[in-house]
Amino acid sequence: MTHRRVRYSLVMVAAGALLVGCSSSTESEPTDERAARTIDIRIANGAVSPTNTRTEAEVGQRIVLRVDSDAADELHVHSSPAHTFPVAAASGQQFDFTVTVPGQVEIELHHLGRTVTTLLARR
Repeated sequence: MTHRRVRYSLVMVAAGALLVGCSSSTESEPTDERAARTIDIRIANGAVSPTNTRTEAEVGQRIVLRVDSDAADELHVHSSPAHTFPVAAASGQQFDFTVTVPGQVEIELHHLGRTVTTLLARR
């Protein structure tokens, strides 16, 4: 078989696999994927934004903290289990976790002593 025919055969097999994988069905599969809840945090010249807000989330939902900071600090997530994330003096940092127990979860900056937000995790 020539290289051209082998390549053509591989392309056809791949196309067939895509069609099978993309075929529609009348049955819908249940999914438990929730959109992540993203919280943007900015630390500049000792000021923190946001501060003392409330954020709603669902138990099991992925929480993403996106941080831009001009100073090193630590983010503490007072959930069960607790999480600690080291914040560097840098832009574009991202930390994520999942809350597994319903209730109020405080997210605070350790060195600045500020509560960024309180998650209200519900079932």
